[in-house]
Amino acid sequence: MIVIISAIIYRNLFGISVNTGKKNQPIYISTGATYEQVMDTIESKLIIKNKKAFRWLANKKHYPALIKPGRYIINRDLSYNSLINLLRSGRQSPVRVTYNNARTINEIAGKISKMIEADSVKLTDFFSDESNYSSDGFNKENIISIFIPNTYEFYWNTDAKGLYTRLLREYRLFWNDKRITKAKEEGLSPREVIILASIIDDEVAKKDEKPRIAGVYLNRLKRGMPLQSCPTIKFALNDFTITRILKKYLTVDSPYNTYIHSGFPPGPIGCATIEGIDAVLNAEKNDYIFFAAKADFSGYHNFSRTLSEHNRYASEYQKELDKRKIYR
Repeated sequence: MIVIISAIIYRNLFGISVNTGKKNQPIYISTGATYEQVMDTIESKLIIKNKKAFRWLANKKHYPALIKPGRYIINRDLSYNSLINLLRSGRQSPVRVTYNNARTINEIAGKISKMIEADSVKLTDFFSDESNYSSDGFNKENIISIFIPNTYEFYWNTDAKGLYTRLLREYRLFWNDKRITKAKEEGLSPREVIILASIIDDEVAKKDEKPRIAGVYLNRLKRGMPLQSCPTIKFALNDFTITRILKKYLTVDSPYNTYIHSGFPPGPIGCATIEGIDAVLNAEKNDYIFFAAKADFSGYHNFSRTLSEHNRYASEYQKELDKRKIYR
């Protein structure tokens, strides 16, 4: 009889007892979760046939005092013992974090909060407080520079400070000696490269044009001309629905208005892509000063060396906007 009872206990505790209903079931254990909350989470996500046996083993293995927050992937053939050992160990599975096409910290926070435990409010609050990163040389206007769009692996329970620390490390790795040298050759700092790249990313629809337009902007900077970038006007107005930049918009009182202020705006107007950054670092050497969207709406531009030539191309484009009844 003792042998039979022992066999039953062994099967319950060490046999294949957990049924997830599907392969690779994620279990999320929140930071600060109580033992009862954890048990409720486990029992709601997994099929535990003998809950008393499972809880008895969890207590015997001191799990209530060893709760580790995180995201754990549970397989179908996991025994009670193996499951508790996994949760006790804190060996969680990372999540893949990807973000792009974000213009502001608020947008980024909204996207990332869907992938990690920290909510958008906590992320936004952290990056709104300059004291959290000023010692690293950033301010509110340029902190978005560290968000270089890519795919990163994070633990799900990463908090705002942990997110910043990791992205700062990735930022410093990205700006290796080769990229820094190329930036210096253009007379730019990494921050200035990113600002210009963010403008080009918004300005250019065709990837193959980015290095050429980067060359145009660099020519303007070297001549002391304003950048005169339409995307900076949208950013200054905080209205990204605008499809036609009207003359009245060009007088907006903002340091991001590159029609009335020379040099760089205070910070990027969005997350600069790696493609945009490398376009600036490998800008085409040309003598163009102006560019205007082609009237065929192909997404490409006409490039000019003189203002009179540019005005002709710009007029063609404006007429096509009128024809298509695009007035704003």
